[in-house]
Amino acid sequence: MRLRLPESLGRGFNLFWGGQLVSTVGDRVTIFVVPTLMIFKLHASALQVGVVAMAQYLGIPLLGPVAGVLVDRWDKRWTMLSCDLVRLAAVTVIPVAYWQGFLSTPLLFGCVAVVSGATIFFNVGYLVAVPAVVEKPHLIRAYSRLEGSNSVAEVAGPSIAAGLYNAFGVAALLVDAASYLVSAACFRFMRPWGEKTVAQGSVWERLTLGFRLNWDDPVLRRVVLAAVTLNSGGPIFVTVLPVLAYRGLGVSVATYGAAMSVAAAGALLGAVVAPKISERLGLGRTFAWALLLHCLVGLGVLAAPALPAGPVIAVTMGCYGFFMSCINVCSAPTRQLRMSAENQGVMHAAYRSVTWGVIPLAALVGGVAVALLTGPLGIRDAARVAMAGGTLLAAFSFVSAVRIQPLLDAADRQKEQVAGTEPELADTTS
Repeated sequence: MRLRLPESLGRGFNLFWGGQLVSTVGDRVTIFVVPTLMIFKLHASALQVGVVAMAQYLGIPLLGPVAGVLVDRWDKRWTMLSCDLVRLAAVTVIPVAYWQGFLSTPLLFGCVAVVSGATIFFNVGYLVAVPAVVEKPHLIRAYSRLEGSNSVAEVAGPSIAAGLYNAFGVAALLVDAASYLVSAACFRFMRPWGEKTVAQGSVWERLTLGFRLNWDDPVLRRVVLAAVTLNSGGPIFVTVLPVLAYRGLGVSVATYGAAMSVAAAGALLGAVVAPKISERLGLGRTFAWALLLHCLVGLGVLAAPALPAGPVIAVTMGCYGFFMSCINVCSAPTRQLRMSAENQGVMHAAYRSVTWGVIPLAALVGGVAVALLTGPLGIRDAARVAMAGGTLLAAFSFVSAVRIQPLLDAADRQKEQVAGTEPELADTTS
């Protein structure tokens, strides 16, 4: 039997895809190493871990709205290349500061915040890049491949990060710095795309337009409400997880890295099967049920320490990642198909600002909750209570999402009716 290779989506997409795969693996290293470094080297508290986790998303409510307007007016390929170089510099500062003896929680906060700010501009371009280099009929396949490569990075990243940290300590962060250089090189060799958009209106008018577009469209409004609810609870779970693993359950760095890599295999599987599920159930229905199941499976972490912590974390996060991939594969195409090309940038920026803007607060709440509950409950039970509360809150995202599919079906029927009447109208006028 001959192995059937996936059909190419073009040189531009392949360069973009390859650069993002390398960069995402590097990101996994930093995401893993920073809290590990704080807990074991800086002896940081749960509150400090939460504060630095907050910095990862802090720029979203501050820079997100204007990012869409500015990126629309800039050359998007060069914008993304520049963002990679800024992130390279910010990540490199962390190991240098450690070697020089002045690494601290405030400095980590600043470096992570700079990376967050550059990532905001990068992500606006990212969401515009895919429809710019891939034809509309292939969008779901393109997002499935990107989500699949993200999941591959999730699978390999934690094990690579744990191995690098055990071997090189803080120098492991230089892998992420190098990955940004690879991503920048891929953008450099891509053909020009996503040039400046000539848009009517002032910066303020374009900025507010993005929010209006997301709210006025009934599908986009429900996607926004679902994402806000999800991101109000989910980051609590993710922020507290390493605290629970390392301090509450006594998991080693190597075991935690291996568990997270095994867990991420579920995310890879989700990216592969999500297009088939959405074809059968519809984008909206798949999105809604994936939201609910993504949240509920997180409660599986409560099985530790009654069951071995490593396998519990792996299985729980594997299911967690599977449904997260389904959410991501369905969300972006659903939003992009509702918006014209000239308004993609401001629409995506406003969406990110609102839906990701709650993440810094949620991450901080996770750290504060554990700090307040540790006294009466102990670190392990405090972390378990905070994670369970965040998971149950996020599960209410299903309420907003469950009506998306009927709206999409109604829009499709309307298009079919319009298409069916056009030839008849043409005959009557001839």
